[in-house]
Amino acid sequence: LLFQILGAVILGFGIWILADKTSFIAVLQMSSPSLKTGAYIFIGVGALTMLMGFLGCLGAVNEIRCLLGLYFTCLMVILITQVAAGLVAYFQKETLKEELSRIVGSLIEKYDPMNDDERNLKDAWDYVQTQIACCGWTGAKDWENNEILANQSMTAYPCSCSNSSKDFHVDSGFCNLDVPVNGTATYADWPVHEQGCMDGVEKWLKDNLGVILGVCTGVAVIELLGMILSISLCKNIHSEDYTKVPKS
Repeated sequence: LLFQILGAVILGFGIWILADKTSFIAVLQMSSPSLKTGAYIFIGVGALTMLMGFLGCLGAVNEIRCLLGLYFTCLMVILITQVAAGLVAYFQKETLKEELSRIVGSLIEKYDPMNDDERNLKDAWDYVQTQIACCGWTGAKDWENNEILANQSMTAYPCSCSNSSKDFHVDSGFCNLDVPVNGTATYADWPVHEQGCMDGVEKWLKDNLGVILGVCTGVAVIELLGMILSISLCKNIHSEDYTKVPKS
């Protein structure tokens, strides 16, 4: 039962990644095929874990050694894969950070409130900037690369970055800046948050690192207990009795 619940949790996490349209996960999922592939992997692992839980229960109740062996093998493969994925993510964190910078940089550069084809992606990024109270990836300066703002001599700014009370009811698109005498401006003239979203995302990860590690450790412990239990049951079954296999 524990493994079926665990499988349902993993399956649900993968579905959430695909369905989420309003968080930073949505920005990555819509911009990077690798995260979408990862979501499908979560769904597959979750479904496999639920199936293995069912087979493990069937093998234990009916004392079917081959099912218990299959259960042990699949759990071992899943555990090794999870550990390997964690190690790759840890040692490739700088590469991942560069990839995130590239994805968000491209999004900011091409951001166009009038382009309905990428509205979900724009809305997701606006939501991130509003909720984290940040602007750009490393800072508001990133928005100087936006083609529309550059054409307007930087006399407009992203509304979702605003720290001004008059813009609180606007959370998308561009807001007009009080035009300076010379008719041009820079990001330093904008009433926006100084913090970049990279710092906000890193802070969120650090604040929730204990929870993330706790969940990962709990999953690994449950899988190890399942492997130990299945191998113990296998040893206690002295001979295979195929008459105990349920007939369809």
